[in-house]
Amino acid sequence: MPMQRQNSESWKLTLPCTRAEADALALEIEPLALMHPPPALMTSEPDESRPNEWRLEAYFEGKPNTATIRAICALVPSARNTKPTLEKLPDEDWVTLSQRGLEPVIAGRFFVHNMPDDVVPEGRKAFLIGAGQAFGTGQHETTKGCLLMLDRMRRLGGRFDTICDIGTGTGILAFAAMHLWPRAYATASDIDPVAVAVTAENAEVNDVPLGLGPGKVALVTAAGADHPVIARRAPHDLVIANILAGPLIELAPSLAAILPVGGTLILAGLLDSQTDRVVAAYRREGLRLADRIDNGQWPTLRLRKRKTIGWKRPKRLRIGHNGEAPGFGSW
Repeated sequence: MPMQRQNSESWKLTLPCTRAEADALALEIEPLALMHPPPALMTSEPDESRPNEWRLEAYFEGKPNTATIRAICALVPSARNTKPTLEKLPDEDWVTLSQRGLEPVIAGRFFVHNMPDDVVPEGRKAFLIGAGQAFGTGQHETTKGCLLMLDRMRRLGGRFDTICDIGTGTGILAFAAMHLWPRAYATASDIDPVAVAVTAENAEVNDVPLGLGPGKVALVTAAGADHPVIARRAPHDLVIANILAGPLIELAPSLAAILPVGGTLILAGLLDSQTDRVVAAYRREGLRLADRIDNGQWPTLRLRKRKTIGWKRPKRLRIGHNGEAPGFGSW
């Protein structure tokens, strides 16, 4: 079962925010990762007639201290002159509270939902991923874009034998890939050991087998691609990295190194304005942009590794060499 944090001291902090701030909140991974346990954040549009006036709600296990409140307030500069509303909630599971109001996500053949009693549409592959556990619940456009890209590749006849999900978060993208290519060897990694533990729990809930054999997902805690299991199982026909533009650029040499010629790389977590820089970093490593899906300002990119010769020939990943992007996980 998913993590269930029970605490009679569940609290909610509420602040106004702009639409732009709501969209950008998913980028603020580091401030949240430093909180133990991290809060569950929800943004919403209270009044559709006022499209720029949004609301941020942060759910906490235990009453947040002054430093934590300031950290949350710093995420929404537009509310710097607004006093946040802090309230103690009834004695209920705060994770369940944070899930209420989240609509299931349909992306291609996939149906990602947060509550066990959601009705699954006919013909969809459902994944139950609890909100508030880790990044990557399917709610953000980047995760949805990756699911759509995976679905599109399968419909176009794509076949993969080895799959690697860098910055797996909740495991949703690794699970989806394994559903599409059920005999593949799959590896899912995240720098955050909590995310890896959550992925293991979600695998159990969704009947996804774990292990090193075909049709199973191997879980590792790693910064970027810097792990013996990732290097030993390379090359990976399909690599997925749904993180941030900065670490995506830093990881370009190592992600290219674990791909074979003709291998496929899915990138997400970047803004549309960052696309050119990210694509340029991977072009230098011998990859070309083959396809993209645009979800608002959050593109999902599909790249393929081209054959190179001479001094530009591909190099195999070496552990500890261009394989880290410390401090970053997934969506």
